[in-house]
Amino acid sequence: MEIRVPHYYRKFKCTADKCPDTCCAGWQIVIDEETLEKYHKFEGPFGNRLANSIDWREGVFKQYEDKRCAFLDENNLCDIYTEAGPQNFCRTCKTYPRHFEEFENVREISLAMSCPEAAKLILKPTEPVSFVTVEKQYKEEIYDEFDFFLYSKLVDARDIIIEMLQDRTRPMKERMAFTVAFTHDLQARIYRGDIAGMEVIFERYTRKGAKERFAKHLLIYEGLPKPAKEFKKGMLKQFEKLEVLRDSWPELLEKTLENVGNKELEMHWRESEGDADLDIIAEHLMVYFIFTYFCGAVYDEEAHSKMKFSIIGTLMILETAKTLWSENMEAGKMAAVLEAAKRYSREVEHSDENIELLEKLSRREGVFGLDSLLTGILN
Repeated sequence: MEIRVPHYYRKFKCTADKCPDTCCAGWQIVIDEETLEKYHKFEGPFGNRLANSIDWREGVFKQYEDKRCAFLDENNLCDIYTEAGPQNFCRTCKTYPRHFEEFENVREISLAMSCPEAAKLILKPTEPVSFVTVEKQYKEEIYDEFDFFLYSKLVDARDIIIEMLQDRTRPMKERMAFTVAFTHDLQARIYRGDIAGMEVIFERYTRKGAKERFAKHLLIYEGLPKPAKEFKKGMLKQFEKLEVLRDSWPELLEKTLENVGNKELEMHWRESEGDADLDIIAEHLMVYFIFTYFCGAVYDEEAHSKMKFSIIGTLMILETAKTLWSENMEAGKMAAVLEAAKRYSREVEHSDENIELLEKLSRREGVFGLDSLLTGILN
């Protein structure tokens, strides 16, 4: 089996009680069936505590004050670890913040930005992200209806997208616009069942001079502050439809909505010197989302919505980071971006329902239609 990871993957180390936050609060931790069965057989005082601290019907750990896991102690350490050993962790607790995407004979592993240490590895470096593929021996799973031809084309498309996003000779806004137009045209081929025809789109977008010609077409979307303001408001409003996992999230959305159209804040955010290059951060965010989610389109044939999901996530993190920075400029832009990325990831990526709903919303015309999205990206 091929295992594919970003180059920084093995640098991750949990900081445990030194972490500024905890991964054991604010979301329900689902326990896999094998571990549930193991917990059910525990005896003694700790077995009694397990019996009383698990919602057996839902298969999750109970939560107490501030939605903290029942096994999280006052020092933000796990009582299962200290009293029963790490071998008795459920699958989620063993693997977090690692995120797995499974394909036929391929496993891709990324790190989730909801973890502060992982977010630093993802967003703080200035060099482009690269990926490492190794062969490992695992029991192969059988995928009865896996479309390997589509998957291979999606992998090729993702390689092209990442190359586009990391072309630092072009402005970041232009790179993002180029990739969303690219997947828009790819999606038309996928809907027609013309998977082989995706090669035509590859050639069109990678031929010499394609980026320069496309940049000229984008001029009609630039210098449109009013439509861009409406796009940002519309985007933020869509997030009100999602499940709320942390009480602080709606407040951040509301404050960010109030800041839309604040020209002074926008200028200060863009032009002030700081400890973060916003174009490099946007590049890293886009590559993170694309690597993690794009090839999942092999299961639902919705490549363009995966791109929109990535664009929306990147724009939302930068918008909310601007709000957080405005409240504490002394901490720096990077601190604001890391906090915004963590909060966004915990609200969206920690909920399958929120991921599915956001992708569904992105497929609708209106605020997330191609023209509206290009206007939002370029202004």
